[in-house]
Amino acid sequence: MARFHGTPDSKRDQFRRYLEKGGVIDSLTTVLVSLYEQLEKPNNALEFVKRNLGTAGHSSDSEDLQQQISELKQKCAHLTEENKKMKEKLLQYEPEPDPQNGV
Repeated sequence: MARFHGTPDSKRDQFRRYLEKGGVIDSLTTVLVSLYEQLEKPNNALEFVKRNLGTAGHSSDSEDLQQQISELKQKCAHLTEENKKMKEKLLQYEPEPDPQNGV
C-alpha cells in the first residue's frame, strides 16, 4: 500500500484521491444510495452493503449476462427440440431393442 507523507490534511487528501482513483468512493456511494432508495429497509444494513458492494457499478455486466442467459436458453430449447426430432427419425430406421431378447 502507498505511504502517505505530510500534514494530516495532506494525508487525508491523498487518501481520498487514492480511494477515488480506485473507484471505492463511487462504489460505496452507489450502494448507499441503493440502500436509501429501498422502500422497505433491510433489518441488517451492513449485510445489505456487503451483499451489494461487489455488484455496484456492474449493471452493464449484469445486463450482458442476462442477455447471454436468454440467448443460451433459446439455443438450448432449439437443440432439445432438434434432438427430439433426430431421435424420432432414427427410430424410423432402427427398430427399438426387444427387452425379451436382450437386443
